[in-house]
Amino acid sequence: MLSKSFALITSVTLALTATSAVAGELVGAGVISTGLQETSAALSSDNNTLYFMRSDFAEKDDTILLSHRRGDGWSTPEVASFSGQWHDSEPAMSPDGKRLYFVSNRPLRAGGTPVMAEMGGHTFAGTNLWYVPQQSDGRWGMPMHVDGALNDGAMIYNPSIAANGDIYFSAHRPDSGQAYQIYVARRTANGYADPERVDLGGVDHNRMDPSVDPQQRFLVYAGNEGDSLGSADIYIAFRDKNGHWSKPEHLPGDVNSASLENAPSLGRRFGELYVSSNRQGEVHFPKKQDDATSLQQRPQEPLNGSRNLWLFDIGDALRAHDIDQ
Repeated sequence: MLSKSFALITSVTLALTATSAVAGELVGAGVISTGLQETSAALSSDNNTLYFMRSDFAEKDDTILLSHRRGDGWSTPEVASFSGQWHDSEPAMSPDGKRLYFVSNRPLRAGGTPVMAEMGGHTFAGTNLWYVPQQSDGRWGMPMHVDGALNDGAMIYNPSIAANGDIYFSAHRPDSGQAYQIYVARRTANGYADPERVDLGGVDHNRMDPSVDPQQRFLVYAGNEGDSLGSADIYIAFRDKNGHWSKPEHLPGDVNSASLENAPSLGRRFGELYVSSNRQGEVHFPKKQDDATSLQQRPQEPLNGSRNLWLFDIGDALRAHDIDQ
């Protein structure tokens, strides 16, 4: 039986869809998407386990959770075996499902101090890139630090892994201008090469949260190229046979809204795109009269202005560029 809370969430979601305020699917309403902040979806290779990040409203305490697919729904999330003690965020699965990458402020060595970063005179929790390897029993092993210049500056965010092992990420580096930009660290026989900034145009615009097609045919990311509907929208760029990236395109349809959209990640099925958004439910007056219980309950539900996970289909945008699988 559905709980009263879940039934309320479902009715709000359906009302939103019916009025065309949003499209797509709110992922795990009341289970994965809640009144807290949920971002950064990563799917296991069998598409049945979803890893994501949950934060408080101030985003000072991030934890990686996982949930298992149960029919048409999702199981109650649990904290990932490697998370829960440090500022862990932004999980990303390798295409073969054998490594789960994430960023963290955990010390580089046991007993050390947490990683810190500095920007504009402010000091804050920094991030380095880590991964956990899949063991023979299917469980995750101990976290492994990813060595290389990609961790310079302790501000690496939203990793995304190509099939050949190249790592895309966003960061603020010496050639980033005043904003964040997207970089790639190429996998070599001797580890990772120094990061290269992905050429998506000038550095006047903020570009974050890349998610790369495993074959590196296209890249989706969050930013504002001057035509964003909100503070950040989702864009897509395509790579030609010579390795050059096209001018970024604002994703059409209902992926973007006047709210904040960020942390896009590609799903396991063609055209699937998971996005974090803080879009809210519409309120129509007169409304059903609130009481103390409903006023206390509402902030704990999705569509309250916190970021939730949404699932969209961008298959048409890919087919328009001759990508059909």
